[in-house]
Amino acid sequence: MNTTLIDPRTGRDRGTAPVARESEVRSAVGAARTALPAWRGLTPKERSRRLERLAALVEEHADAYVAREAAGTGKPASETTGEVAQVADLFRFYASAVRAQSVPAAGRLVDGHESWVRWEPLGVVAVVVPWNYPLMMAAWRCAPALAAGNTVVAKPAETTPDTLELLAEHAAEALGPGVLTAVAGDRQTGRLLVEADVDMVAFTGSAAAGADVAARAGGRRVSLELGGNAPALVLPDAPDDTWAQLAGACTYNAGQSCAAPARVITLRENYEETVERLAAAARDCLAGRDFGPLNNPDQLARYDGIVKSSAAGRNLAADIAPGPGEDNGFWRPTRILADLPDDDPAVVEEVFGPLLTVQSAENLDAAVTLANGVLQALAASVWTRDLTTGLDLAGRLNAGEAWLNCHLVQTAELPHGGRGASGHGTDLSTLALPEYQRPKTITARLVRGS
Repeated sequence: MNTTLIDPRTGRDRGTAPVARESEVRSAVGAARTALPAWRGLTPKERSRRLERLAALVEEHADAYVAREAAGTGKPASETTGEVAQVADLFRFYASAVRAQSVPAAGRLVDGHESWVRWEPLGVVAVVVPWNYPLMMAAWRCAPALAAGNTVVAKPAETTPDTLELLAEHAAEALGPGVLTAVAGDRQTGRLLVEADVDMVAFTGSAAAGADVAARAGGRRVSLELGGNAPALVLPDAPDDTWAQLAGACTYNAGQSCAAPARVITLRENYEETVERLAAAARDCLAGRDFGPLNNPDQLARYDGIVKSSAAGRNLAADIAPGPGEDNGFWRPTRILADLPDDDPAVVEEVFGPLLTVQSAENLDAAVTLANGVLQALAASVWTRDLTTGLDLAGRLNAGEAWLNCHLVQTAELPHGGRGASGHGTDLSTLALPEYQRPKTITARLVRGS
């Protein structure tokens, strides 16, 4: 069974991909289960060495990864090149982190006994990743899981199987057979994988799909990253480049990023200036020239539906500039929606496109209330020259990650994770390793004499 793949830049068919069903999923999970004892039995030093080799393979074949990622997502090379480099860096980071992992209390904690704590892998981890960052989201999940001693079966989104297939090939070479395998397919494939003989599920996707995953996983551990609807609090003393920075951040990957700025909130006296300056900045970010298309027809229809249902008084859209033969691609322009109610669909839903809404508040307390007034709580930013005020507001925002005078600035060393409807769990940093491990306490009675 195969599915047809579509080029987001042209809207035309670009090939087919297999759709795994029960036998293929069972085979992949069985291979991971078979590979588990040898992989988890390696010393951290040896696992680190093999993960370093996988990172090197990604770098050696960077051009192939870039081409595959562009084919599935429609992203320009300016984005995919950097993302492939980040993937190699992530595998290197966790190759080192697992060797330096700290251990909880150990020693003579009970009189006459010696105790220590072992961190053990969970087993076989099912990783299900979305289409917006097919390779990078896979690395966010797979790198710490593998470093911790688990084996992984990963499922890419139906529209973007390309790069994960290549990563699995390189993983077989660098890590060994069955340590990291990929099963391509649709939502039913994902359900089969979640319900298979796996010990944990790491899922990145929508809130509705995340709830379904959690229900199907039963009592097994689940790590969920379920999207965002990030506010950006713009104060009257915001830096001069604030509007250009926000326009650039909301159009990176065509706004199809869970942490992208979505809701600009400013004070009433600064509202008109904010709308005007954002609109001017948006006109400088052209779809087709500066960023890519939406990924697939379903996302296109969802985006158009939200825009159509919005009660915004002003709908300010930039131009688009598709290349030759790309007129039928899934292009949507940078868009600013202003003069809209606080419960507007474009405000309360995650739009997942190159769009910013603009709201006003009477004072800073009201601005924070607006910012925290949606279900999602993944990321946020504050824009002000006043460091004290900025840090205070960043601390008051309900978000797992908050930026001051920047947005979407991330690195392997810093944790990323949501709250509320944005899920739970930690990606990135050394804090992600315990997501894929469990502690075992061992206590020995000290026997003296014969």
